Amino acid sequence: MTGMKSDVVDHFKSTLRGPLLQPGDPDYDAARTIWNAMVERRPAFIARCSGTADVLACVAFARAHGLPLAVRGGGHNIAGNALCDDGLVIDLSAMRAVRVDPDARLARAGGGATLGDLDHETQACGLAVPTGINSTTGLAGLTLGGGFGWLSRMLGLAVDNLVGAEIVTADGQRRHIGPRQEPDLFWAIRGGGGNFGVVTEFEFALHPVGPEVTAGLVVFPFAEARQVLRQYRDLVDTLPEEVSIWGVLRRAPPLPFLPPEVHGEPVVALAAFSPLPPETALPLVAPVRWFGTVLGEHVGPLPYAAWQQAFDPLLAPGARNYWKSHNFTSLGDEAIDAVIHYAGTLPTPHCEIFLGLIGGRANEPPPSATAYPHRDVLYVMNVHGRWLDPADDGRVVDWAREFFGAVAPFAAGSVYINFLTQDEGARIREAYGGNYERLLALKRQYDPDNLFRFNHNIR
Repeated sequence: MTGMKSDVVDHFKSTLRGPLLQPGDPDYDAARTIWNAMVERRPAFIARCSGTADVLACVAFARAHGLPLAVRGGGHNIAGNALCDDGLVIDLSAMRAVRVDPDARLARAGGGATLGDLDHETQACGLAVPTGINSTTGLAGLTLGGGFGWLSRMLGLAVDNLVGAEIVTADGQRRHIGPRQEPDLFWAIRGGGGNFGVVTEFEFALHPVGPEVTAGLVVFPFAEARQVLRQYRDLVDTLPEEVSIWGVLRRAPPLPFLPPEVHGEPVVALAAFSPLPPETALPLVAPVRWFGTVLGEHVGPLPYAAWQQAFDPLLAPGARNYWKSHNFTSLGDEAIDAVIHYAGTLPTPHCEIFLGLIGGRANEPPPSATAYPHRDVLYVMNVHGRWLDPADDGRVVDWAREFFGAVAPFAAGSVYINFLTQDEGARIREAYGGNYERLLALKRQYDPDNLFRFNHNIR
């Protein structure tokens, strides 16, 4: 640990409104537990910030004492960047307030808010922000990396709907940034990750969505995966922006609309979503039913907030996780065959491969419009290794890496920054693409000493 004198620590503690946790404190172990159980780190201090003033004090303290500094929003990042050993963690989990102005169609969300927090407040007004697909995900980490989900085809990425932010930079300044206020820094946080400071508040443009949408699953036997995925790929070319369909290959969870004999068996599921009413959306999704033998389906009207939580049970905290990811601009037969081959060898019942469909409005801005550069991507493929027993670490990680290598020749050569694991530092340039040099120049300007380095770091 730091060996810091107690009077120094006591003085720091006195500058905070929120609690400062240290090893041995009753809440310390719970505070250092994050979503990915593979990450085991022991910070010297965890500051549970109650507001921006606490964040300012933490940044000043870490800088003055040369402490490693990590920032925790939702704690959901696969690489575990929310924690550091022997340093200070700025924990924003108490800063979850969301304020909605329905007349201006704006939402302001604290740096510790989750997608569920945002949806809860915005859906009360029949409004939404395009974010991700898991309600427990931290809004900050998702947005700083780009942020895509069910609404992205129609409304763009989370960063395309970010209109302002409050950020504490490495020099200890609180800055309000936007298109006209420090536009370079505002550009950088829209896809540049946590490299530039601690974002304590996000301001988003809102759009009419819900409260009721059309969504659900159509499930097919794995034996028909080839015909299902090829027809799915062909259908994508005809889909309007208001419809999104994702492909998932995994063992079937015990869904109530599936026969009991299907539970635990390999399947291909197509997850369909549209904010349109059922009478308009269902005919657009109907061709999916003809792709093969339908084992079960449940597609119809439901609350948007409920659909945002539908996959939460498959992504609950406490499991061990290792991901590998590729972007695709198209999905050829060889890529589909590789997906099917490795989906047939899932090493645990919790592993899956998903194909997240983007395109549409998310691809309209030029690559230089935001720090997120991948405006040609149609699919994001995530190889989701997930398991419970540490004894399975080797075989699950090996499976994911082998699959990643097998599919690489057919991929776009780029990657979504939020899906990078700890061991993929060599892919940083792939993640930032042609925007890397501009990001590097801004990193030198705003964080020349690399205080914010527990992220997918721009050195």
